[in-house]
Amino acid sequence: MPRHVRKGDQVIVTSGDHKGQTGEILEILVKSDKVLVKGVNVKVRHVRPTQASPKGGIVSKEMPMHISNVSPVVDGKATRVRFETQKDGSKNRVAVRGGKSLGQVSGPKS
Repeated sequence: MPRHVRKGDQVIVTSGDHKGQTGEILEILVKSDKVLVKGVNVKVRHVRPTQASPKGGIVSKEMPMHISNVSPVVDGKATRVRFETQKDGSKNRVAVRGGKSLGQVSGPKS
């Protein structure tokens, strides 16, 4: 089943502790249905000095969140996604709010 978001999409968090925050999708974890969003769900970790990082320090890292908790942003608001098939067989992602094209899903079917 095609996903409603892709890497590089601008998304807004629709539920959870970070509701309302926006960011760009850095990575999609397909097996666990999770996404990494830049600047959202950031955890801070204190790292002790090792040979690899002799200074140690504090490391901030984006943690994954479930893909159902994010929606694409169109004109500053969250939108659902509709999939439309073109005449050549390719699929397009279209925003329900406003009807803007969000990009192509796949190439033409052979």
